[in-house]
Amino acid sequence: MALAGAGGGAAGPCTLPMLPVLLLFLPGLAAGPAGMLQPRDTPSRERRELGGLWSFRADLSPGRDAGFAQRWYRRPLRQSGPVIDMPVPASFNDITQDPGLENYIGWVWYEKEVLLPLRWLQGQPAPRVVLRFGSAHYYSIVWVNGVQVVEHEGGHLPFEADISSVVQGSPGSLCRITVALNNTLTPHTLPPGSIQYMADKSRYPKNYFVQNTKFDFFNYAGIHRPVVLYTTPAAYIDDITVTTSSSDSLARVQYQVSVVGSTDSSLSLSLRDQEGKVVATGDGPEGELKVLNPNLWWPYLMHENPGYLYSLEVRMQAHLDGALLEDVYTLPVGIRTVHVTSSQFLINGRPFYFHGVNKHEDADIRGKGLDWPLIVKDFNLLRWLGANSFRTSHYPYAEEIMDLCDAYGIAVIDESPGVGIKLPESFGNRSLQHHLAVMEELVRRDKNRPSVVMWSVANEPASELPPAAHYFKTVIAHTKALDPSRPVTFVTDANYALDHGAPYVDVICVNSYFSWYHDPGHLEVIPLQLTAQFENWYKTYQKPIIQSEYGADSVPGLHSDPPMMFSEEYQQAMLREYHSVLDKKRKEYVVGELIWNFADFMTNQGTTRVLGNKKGIFTRQRQPKAAAFVLRDRYWRIANESSCLPPAMTSHSLFLK
Repeated sequence: MALAGAGGGAAGPCTLPMLPVLLLFLPGLAAGPAGMLQPRDTPSRERRELGGLWSFRADLSPGRDAGFAQRWYRRPLRQSGPVIDMPVPASFNDITQDPGLENYIGWVWYEKEVLLPLRWLQGQPAPRVVLRFGSAHYYSIVWVNGVQVVEHEGGHLPFEADISSVVQGSPGSLCRITVALNNTLTPHTLPPGSIQYMADKSRYPKNYFVQNTKFDFFNYAGIHRPVVLYTTPAAYIDDITVTTSSSDSLARVQYQVSVVGSTDSSLSLSLRDQEGKVVATGDGPEGELKVLNPNLWWPYLMHENPGYLYSLEVRMQAHLDGALLEDVYTLPVGIRTVHVTSSQFLINGRPFYFHGVNKHEDADIRGKGLDWPLIVKDFNLLRWLGANSFRTSHYPYAEEIMDLCDAYGIAVIDESPGVGIKLPESFGNRSLQHHLAVMEELVRRDKNRPSVVMWSVANEPASELPPAAHYFKTVIAHTKALDPSRPVTFVTDANYALDHGAPYVDVICVNSYFSWYHDPGHLEVIPLQLTAQFENWYKTYQKPIIQSEYGADSVPGLHSDPPMMFSEEYQQAMLREYHSVLDKKRKEYVVGELIWNFADFMTNQGTTRVLGNKKGIFTRQRQPKAAAFVLRDRYWRIANESSCLPPAMTSHSLFLK
């Protein structure tokens, strides 16, 4: 949820009391812009990443309000107090040796000074200059040269502001970007949380508080994804929406294009294959392109040429103030269909079985910060494993990760940050309205991605509570209205007979940890309990089922025979027990299995967590545990049942620019 600012100063936080509420939201923020096209270099557009070292300061004042009271955004941050270097993108928590910063809650401040090219600031009409954040967790206020330009609520989706009017009046001067960022979570944020003040002065220092959450991963904070400056012409292509359908020899690509900045414009479109050959053309703001003998987008291991992408080049010409402007944008397009029956998940009309993983954006030092070596390593491990899919547990992942899913043919269940929705107050109208806005942002960003085969609106909510019925009926209906082309689900751990949200999903996604959180240590109960789980859900709803989480913690190098909890052998044994039941039920109505988790990840400290959650089949450093080989043997066996050849390794750099 974003709001562009038109004037200077801190519009809201300076006027609101700082305590006892740490996170100072402005009610009624307007929705973001209609389009959120990923910035790309084209003949009419330039982009410049602002990664590297930024100046940084945490507001350590008792009310976390000194930055607003003293208006730190009005002058360089170094002039109002000490600053340290902070890498962007990265979480700030693990960068220093300061334990206070590792667990810091409240406002932090970032600043970067950049010099813009003169060609960005001149011309009649001058180009638009846009400042875009891939994500910043959780609530952001941004100033440019002391002028507030945008606010955004939410930690996992992009937001941007047109800063042309701010920067074009002072060519040749440094452009100072200041960001105030707050990671506090409340019952109405996504994910939700609460602040607990410890009033017992005999046990806690003055003003002592903690952030409580109902999810099991560390609440990393910072500017997590790239910050980009990019340009467009003054009249420009604002948004593109593409949907596809296909038969044996003909595909149809329906498109809609919106133009902003001129009422006198024309559009032409060209669809090119991977060899650069034009296979279809069109014109106008909406229409249909017909492709003969199309190359369909197939998931990894479902076809010898997975992840096939066409390039849709959209050209706009517009008249504005006596000038003829041209804008060009190229969108990767995969031609594929998704359908759900009572017992199958179909991609391009063929049954698809999810054999994949759940992941986290998580790694040593950088936290949730985007890191290309880690991303490429993870995709190499996924393909080594024989995984054809993953869920973006429990929040939308970076666009750069999604690009590779499109290019490599990794099917994605695209999940919102609706994790930990446990308290009754988190099902109220305020939370609901924010959840609807988040789904709008998510669909706006990822609607054109062939890899996204299903939306997930939440993970393990308290869906047994009566208010969950209206809440999830509304969120799911809203998501379907935004995108009728994909199924919608949420991931449940509720009892099948008590779940108020399940009637509204297209696919049942259920998490269970038999012999771990239930009957710990008793592997022998898994066949009976897991079989009953599947049969009860299917008898009740007659919908396909995905085992969306299952797993066990294992400490690398810890061994026990007979298997005991936390040993590598126990993790292997649990997987095999689950697999024996899954092999029976996938012949009927189970359409997928996603291990929890791909890799170990950090959590809050606690008596059941030793430096994080150890349910990964890989360590946090991406080394395999014994369970990784069990899963690899299984996934390749499932893939080979369809007699698909392993695809050749190819470069997809064309679509990653």
